[in-house]
Amino acid sequence: MSRLAKRPIALPPKTEVTFAEGVLRVKGPKGELSRPGNRMVDIAVSAEGVQVSPKSGSLQAKALIGTYASHVRNMITGVNAGFTKKLLIEGVGFKWDVAGKTLNLSLGFSHPVKMDIPAGLEVKIEKGVLAISGLDKELVGQFAANVRKQKKPEPYKGKGIRYEGEDIRRKQGKKAA
Repeated sequence: MSRLAKRPIALPPKTEVTFAEGVLRVKGPKGELSRPGNRMVDIAVSAEGVQVSPKSGSLQAKALIGTYASHVRNMITGVNAGFTKKLLIEGVGFKWDVAGKTLNLSLGFSHPVKMDIPAGLEVKIEKGVLAISGLDKELVGQFAANVRKQKKPEPYKGKGIRYEGEDIRRKQGKKAA
C-alpha cells in the first residue's frame, strides 16, 4: 500500500473537494477541475482532508490508491497555484509564435507546423521561451511533450526544442583525417 495515501491530503483554505456519483471535483481560487473515480478506489472527504483507500484487498486496488492520491494532490495544487512548463528553442531560423488559439512553429521544414492550443491552457512567448501554463498537470505536460516532439534536440549541435533546465548529451562529430 502506498505510504503517501495512508495520510489524509490536507486542504488549503478556499478549496472545496467533493466526491459524488463517481466524479471527484476540486474547486479553488483559480478554477475548477474534475476527474472520474475508479470503482476500486474509495475517496472520502472530511474536515482533516481527503482520504484515499482501496475498496477491496486486491493487488490492483492497492496499486491504484497511490496513483489516485497523486491525482488528488495535483488537482488541489492546480486549482490553487497552477502548473507551468517552459520550453526553449535553439537553431538558426527556428521560431514560434501564438496566433489566437494556434501555436505556429517554424522548424526548418518545408512547411510551417500549426498546433491547436487545448482549452484550459495559456501559452506565452517571451524571448525564445515558450511558457505553457494551466490548472491540469496532465494537460500541461502532454501539450509540452507534443510541442517538443515536433523537433527533438539533436545531440551534435543541440538544435531543436527542449525543456528549460534539460541537459542534452552532446556527441563529438566526425574527426578530420
